[in-house]
Amino acid sequence: MNKLNLSKSSYCSCVQCEKILWLNEYKPKVKEEKSSDAILEAGKKVGEFAKGLFGDYEDVPYDNSQSAMLEKTKELMEKKPNVITEASFSYDNNFCRVDILKNDTDGVEIYEVKSSTKIKDIYLDDVAYQYFVLSNLGLNVKKATIVYINKDYVLQKELDMNQLFNIEDITDIAVQKQDEVKTNIDMANSFMEMHGSDDEPVKDIGVYCLDPYDCDFWDYCTRDLPKPNVFDIMGGMRKSAKFDKYYEGKISFEDLENEDLNPKYLEQIDFTLNDREPKIEREAIKELLDSLKYPLYFIDYEAFQCAIPEYEGTKPYQQIPFQYSLHIIPHEGAPLEHKEYLAQADDENIIRNFAESMIGDLPENGSVIVYNKTFEESLVNKKIALMYPDLADEIERINGNIVDIMVPFSRRNYYTKEMEGSYSIKKVLPALYPDDPELDYGNLNLIHKGDEASQAFLSLRDMAPKERKKTREALLRYCELDTYAMVKIWEKFREVTGED
Repeated sequence: MNKLNLSKSSYCSCVQCEKILWLNEYKPKVKEEKSSDAILEAGKKVGEFAKGLFGDYEDVPYDNSQSAMLEKTKELMEKKPNVITEASFSYDNNFCRVDILKNDTDGVEIYEVKSSTKIKDIYLDDVAYQYFVLSNLGLNVKKATIVYINKDYVLQKELDMNQLFNIEDITDIAVQKQDEVKTNIDMANSFMEMHGSDDEPVKDIGVYCLDPYDCDFWDYCTRDLPKPNVFDIMGGMRKSAKFDKYYEGKISFEDLENEDLNPKYLEQIDFTLNDREPKIEREAIKELLDSLKYPLYFIDYEAFQCAIPEYEGTKPYQQIPFQYSLHIIPHEGAPLEHKEYLAQADDENIIRNFAESMIGDLPENGSVIVYNKTFEESLVNKKIALMYPDLADEIERINGNIVDIMVPFSRRNYYTKEMEGSYSIKKVLPALYPDDPELDYGNLNLIHKGDEASQAFLSLRDMAPKERKKTREALLRYCELDTYAMVKIWEKFREVTGED
């Protein structure tokens, strides 16, 4: 039979589910990318940066022709000892590019670079596959490792690459997996030989569809399931529990309405099937309203993350705040005021300048109203207080005044069928104010959600002035809608409790 051309990424795909290979080959148009641009960009950036981990190196540039990469690698392998990045090898139609290869006189060492802060099982499969290819070519693989981000590293004045990365020796695991790799390759070849372009393989969905990665073909493979179904249940139901119900044949909401499930899951099902009127527990909502004190500060942050920290005192993947919107109601009956802050893209003191501006705009001990306080309170503010002790008292004052307006939705004190089990503001807002164009994120220009805002800000440095101005304006309008949405939620709370 014709041997399948496998790369290390396609090998890892077949470890997750062999049908991915067939769909990639014969139905690529039904794929819906699940990995965000930010994740892909982080991986690329870390990979490029890590090439210098051992000093000088020779790089094998990507070429559409595998033979060109193989030939270049062959030339460089003869110059041992040296370090080769993206070294390319092929054995029996199994191709791989090694992120970093230490090419010594007595053998080679594999260094697989990941932008993650922990080692996942699929990374072990990745390295074991590379070990298989290289060892079967007759190379003495002395060591096989995974290079990944040290989440506890704190950037000082200079970036220390040796502190930024952890290097885990997994040689023993790679050796132990060699029979498994051979079996998987044989299975992948047999599978593709068995199923031609007109013979789509029948394979049921399973937990492997979502682990270790959300499969890009999930929507295609679940296209015939009733809508809504068990996989649409929100609120924390485990993936494995959803699949347990699926395998029992309890798939549609009608199948599930009398099952022994968490009450909030049953509530979502009940509201959907029976078109229930909104559930409004007025006393709980009134309790939140009564806890507020003027001035009311409705605030929302935008932030980005860097796998490789760029600012002194920060860690990998720390949330770096760059923007806030602030709506203010100074006292009962006062007109709404708005303030905003958006950092310059090249601001080297971005966190402190953000913090000082925010502190200046929140001078009084009124209620600081946020939506999901974990982000503003813990992931941003507490980090600011640790980085800048002179600002800690003011930051702690602000944190002490935080009120989370999301709570009535997360606790289901306020619930409608349109929320579909979610308490995301993107679900809550249209449920409370249906068909209101002023509150429709879809009507915004350029930026409609948080990850788009982060990517847009990070792209500002490379934009022409006209484009930069347009993007900054879009960032301001997006963040402004987030806080205006909170004001409208507060108004709705007052309306339903009779305080308006």
